Amino acid sequence: MTPEALALVASRFRVMGEPVRLRLLQELALGERSVSELASRLGTTQPNVSKHLKLMQEAGLVARRPDKNSAYYSIADDSVFELCEIVCGKLADRLLSQAQALRGPRVARR
Repeated sequence: MTPEALALVASRFRVMGEPVRLRLLQELALGERSVSELASRLGTTQPNVSKHLKLMQEAGLVARRPDKNSAYYSIADDSVFELCEIVCGKLADRLLSQAQALRGPRVARR
């Protein structure tokens, strides 16, 4: 990959590397939501949600639909969920291995 392409990939990972943005993606996986709905569901402010959504829109992850005095957001790139599944699956495997290592070998009790 060219340095420019790698910079774009790194940018996408940076956008997804924020827990609030991952929570927004979870909410938007359920369907289109307004900024006020998202703020309420996340327990944060509308300006905070708008800031994160703007970055996600610039990265091509979400789409924005204005409607009168509101803006509605939806997922623009479903591949983000494939990436999350891969990462979450690997993380689950790793945590399971660590838990098994901490338990150690089972010893028969009398």
